[in-house]
Amino acid sequence: MNAIITGATKGIGRAIAENFCERGFTIAVCSRHEEELKTMAQELESRFDSCKVYYKATNLSSKEDTLRFADYCIESLGEVHVLVNNAGVFSPGLLLEEDETMLEEILKVNLFSVYHLTRRIAPLMVSCGHGYIVNISSIAGIGPYPNGGSYSISKFALRGFTMTLREELKETGVKVTSVLPGATWSNSWAGVDLPESRLMKARDIAVAVSSIFDMSPSAVMEEIIIRPQLGDL
Repeated sequence: MNAIITGATKGIGRAIAENFCERGFTIAVCSRHEEELKTMAQELESRFDSCKVYYKATNLSSKEDTLRFADYCIESLGEVHVLVNNAGVFSPGLLLEEDETMLEEILKVNLFSVYHLTRRIAPLMVSCGHGYIVNISSIAGIGPYPNGGSYSISKFALRGFTMTLREELKETGVKVTSVLPGATWSNSWAGVDLPESRLMKARDIAVAVSSIFDMSPSAVMEEIIIRPQLGDL
């Protein structure tokens, strides 16, 4: 299968890319940094013989750059079977204290890029009568999150977008899934003085995402909520 993954060089996105390559997928990925993408592509293609990695440095806060990435993916992959909207930004803060531009800046990546990329890719899936769209959200999108500020708002909005998309594509054969992880080891938690067991591993999320491919055509995993065994932080 052919898959698109945004924000794929680190954390959950990287784990999903590795999992897909283990399954023999051809993938197209993006992040902001060309060299990181190049290194990742070389590593994955050397580890997994059947894996091909296309990559393009992309600023997902820009609509124009997001659509250029979409067109690159279509040109490189042809048919797209899986779209994983994983890229996101997080900036802790309180609504009444954060910079007044914070909401707009976070929404550009956490919601608008998903909106624009999905609108470009989903019609290809609909025309084929099958496909998977997976939006990586957060538990911050289902309840108040400490110091979540505009980040939580963006994740509530992303969950609403995903639910609406699921309803609209119900009759097309395209499956839509929202993944809502709790605290997961990534660069966002770098330097935090916590035991390794307190947070989930990025691969845990990748395993959950890949499980949707093992279901029959008559079933869809609408939402996947994953939390650390010891609870939220």
